[in-house]
Amino acid sequence: MRHVYICDIAHYVGQEVTLKGWLTNRRSSGKIHFLLVRDGTGVIQATVVKGEASETAFVEGDHLPQESALIVHGTVRADRRAPGGYELAVRDLEVVHRAEPYPITPKEHGVAFLMQHRHLWLRSPRQRACMVVRAEVIRACRDFFDSRGFLLLDAPILTPTACEGTTTLFATDYFGQQAYLTQSGQLYMEAGAMAYGKVYCFGPTFRAEKSKTRRHLMEFWMVEPEVAFAELPEIMELAEDLVLAVLERVLARCREELRLLERDTAPLEAIRKPFPRLSYDEALALLQQHGEPLPWGEDFGGGHETVLSSAFTAPVMVHRYPTRCKAFYMQPDPERPEVALCVDVLAPEGYGEIIGGGQRIHDLALLQARLKEHGLPEEPFQWYLDLRRYGSVPHAGFGMGIERVVAWLCGLKHVRESIPFPRLLYHLAP
Repeated sequence: MRHVYICDIAHYVGQEVTLKGWLTNRRSSGKIHFLLVRDGTGVIQATVVKGEASETAFVEGDHLPQESALIVHGTVRADRRAPGGYELAVRDLEVVHRAEPYPITPKEHGVAFLMQHRHLWLRSPRQRACMVVRAEVIRACRDFFDSRGFLLLDAPILTPTACEGTTTLFATDYFGQQAYLTQSGQLYMEAGAMAYGKVYCFGPTFRAEKSKTRRHLMEFWMVEPEVAFAELPEIMELAEDLVLAVLERVLARCREELRLLERDTAPLEAIRKPFPRLSYDEALALLQQHGEPLPWGEDFGGGHETVLSSAFTAPVMVHRYPTRCKAFYMQPDPERPEVALCVDVLAPEGYGEIIGGGQRIHDLALLQARLKEHGLPEEPFQWYLDLRRYGSVPHAGFGMGIERVVAWLCGLKHVRESIPFPRLLYHLAP
């Protein structure tokens, strides 16, 4: 009998098939057992009727614990009342593994309990929906850059220098040298842009931020493009196009997952180009209007981003922050050197920053001066400075955090559900 996957079950109506999966739930009604079976691609109701199924199947179907592994043989039937619109009339079943009492029962559980059992919580329909959306977001990012002629480069995980500041580094010993888990692949992508014009990397990044907010993880994934000869306007347009491409892909391919997550898609469907654009100064004025004053020169916190992003129905692009609150490599605005040619993209509905980037300093002397201002030694950055010695050009790029994008698109309350195994403050397992 042919083994098929539940996602393809509609093609086998009236045929005898074999399904391999796990028992999600079961209930009995006299001479009929209703088994909900999942195989990772979907869930189907398998009905075990006394007299139609084998005696062994009927007896087993009344006693199997949740999450037992099964091989089920039967005939596919269309049934609008069944989950997914199809059911399997069971002829026989094999028990591959009889599970122990499953800790995550159909009742409500607290977040702490679910996080302790994250390796099992992933099996729930809601978590599967989050992972499906995440996979589609990643696929959309790769397709977007690949279709535009970008070259994928892999940035190293272990680095000798800081990229986003020395206070959020995870340090480790590297054969007697100090090394760090990467905060960003950006510096290496700048080298790639000087070699190949348009490049991007995709991988994990690490920030030792002692934060417990709903937006922060110690380990998260970013897609980071870098473009030679690009300046701030071009990179802002690229970021805008990327967000729209990802949004449109998820709406087109993940409708069922968004429905399961009870995500209202109307706000997402209404988003169009161009996105609203605010200078840092205009953003400060808006915060003042909402009773959240901030001194000029200070970076925005999560609360400020929530206020700003909640004021718009589309992602808002905040540009030209003060240079003193941005990284050492940000290019100053030649018309106003106290601000940098940078941009943050804040997702609507209060989700905050999903993209950060801007134009990089391409002048050697200026970059050396900025390293000194930030108290960073030149020696570990000699290779980075070389990029300004040999064919330096204006260039720009950004990083987009996958987890925050997934949280926004799925309408999640916390970013921890947007990654399979979240690394949170003081939470390292499973």
